[in-house]
Amino acid sequence: MKAPDFSLRDMFNSNKTRSLSDFKGKAVLLTFWVSWCPDCQRDLANKEQLYRAMQTDNLEVLMINVPGREHKNEAADIYYKENNFSFPSLFDNGTETYDAYRCMSVPSTFLLNKEHEIVERFNDKASFQQMVSRIGQVLSE
Repeated sequence: MKAPDFSLRDMFNSNKTRSLSDFKGKAVLLTFWVSWCPDCQRDLANKEQLYRAMQTDNLEVLMINVPGREHKNEAADIYYKENNFSFPSLFDNGTETYDAYRCMSVPSTFLLNKEHEIVERFNDKASFQQMVSRIGQVLSE
């Protein structure tokens, strides 16, 4: 299935928007998250390690905060800054993109191949090792 495109506001540069099409020709690891969720908190810490350790230009790690599922408007900003995350993160329009990807929970992670087809979907119970293994397979294709 082709991944739905989006154009969303960058978390820390509100004048900048990013679209899935900006990453044409690259595999993308896309995660929907909220600040209050314990599973998201663990997942984001793992994704930060992956992002810092990556040595490839063939994979983009991209996070999308879901304001429509946050308790307070500024919660995501505060959480991101407090944890010194460096991966790029965008703001969904309420739950628009989250809904387009048919998410049922957070975190929800999608692995897209370089044609931006969804090749894997990881829910809140997926292990980080499963994700890393599948990323390796996609990058070797």
